[in-house]
Amino acid sequence: MISSLFDAARNSPFKTPFTKVQCDSQTVAGGRQIAAANAKEEVEFGSPYYFALCGIGGILSCGSTHTMVVPLDLVKCRLQVDPAKYKNLINGFKVSVREEGARGLAKGWAPTLWGYSAQGLFKFGLYEVFKVYYANMIGEENAYLYRTTLYLVSSASAEFFADIALSPFEAAKVKIQTTPGYANTFRQAAPKMYAEEGITAFYKGLVPLWMRQIPYTMMKFACFERTVELLYQYVVPKPRAECSKGEQLVVTFAAGYIAGVFCAIVSHPADVVVSKLNQAKGSSAIDVAKKLGFMGMWNGLTPRIIMIGTLTALQWFIYDGVKVALQIPRPPPPEMPESLKAKLGVK
Repeated sequence: MISSLFDAARNSPFKTPFTKVQCDSQTVAGGRQIAAANAKEEVEFGSPYYFALCGIGGILSCGSTHTMVVPLDLVKCRLQVDPAKYKNLINGFKVSVREEGARGLAKGWAPTLWGYSAQGLFKFGLYEVFKVYYANMIGEENAYLYRTTLYLVSSASAEFFADIALSPFEAAKVKIQTTPGYANTFRQAAPKMYAEEGITAFYKGLVPLWMRQIPYTMMKFACFERTVELLYQYVVPKPRAECSKGEQLVVTFAAGYIAGVFCAIVSHPADVVVSKLNQAKGSSAIDVAKKLGFMGMWNGLTPRIIMIGTLTALQWFIYDGVKVALQIPRPPPPEMPESLKAKLGVK
């Protein structure tokens, strides 16, 4: 199955514009151009090496950014599970520092680093795999006409597997951050959790994690892809091929932040349920949702918008930067295929 997947990727309708990476900008069939990053060696689009490099980009973008915002994430989780004690973002920081010192704000950094690095590997790597595979299945014209659906389905498929990798680390992180005195490190928390509840301790939050992360990732990728397309079409005063690498990365960052705001809103109720579920031993997701009520599932929305907006923008910026550094083909905004233009009479 893996070999057939790579064969399909190599025969993707997206292959022609992206196969060779040779210079700063390369004109290809139909007048389309693709930025390359002063590449000296070719990276074959759709090859196992191409997807592996995309996975490395995902590791660096997700692992580093989530670890950077651990203090904000810690306060956000505490706002969600104990709003009576942690009344707002500023108060949450003050109470946390008063009780545990400034070092206490770094609680949960290790499971965050390992968990989100693993998630990034599957999220970005498999997104690239599924995007070209599904595009090959439906053909070049349909891939253009239904590109938003293509982005949504590809990202949902990738996130399904990414969350399986993330779940054990996320469960330990929330336990460390929201249960006083339970554990200070991942090495302390993991054996204790296993002794208490077995392997289910690490995966009881998987379904609500899917409920949180799959809509989030679908919005993250689809909104980003379409926002980039619209920015180059209506905002950026010159074609992408004429923009410098720095200018392209600025557009990437802006599109990432816009996507991040929508991501935070769409996935927030499930995020609150995940936080509360991993704190409350023996409860189900439905029990937690009923107890919280509709309004309770919006606790901590403001810090999460700040956190996720910044995270998403930085992740796309880092991911695109890694593609530049590693000389990976970088697709331009999609353009209507010549065959479809002929059918529709579009010049």
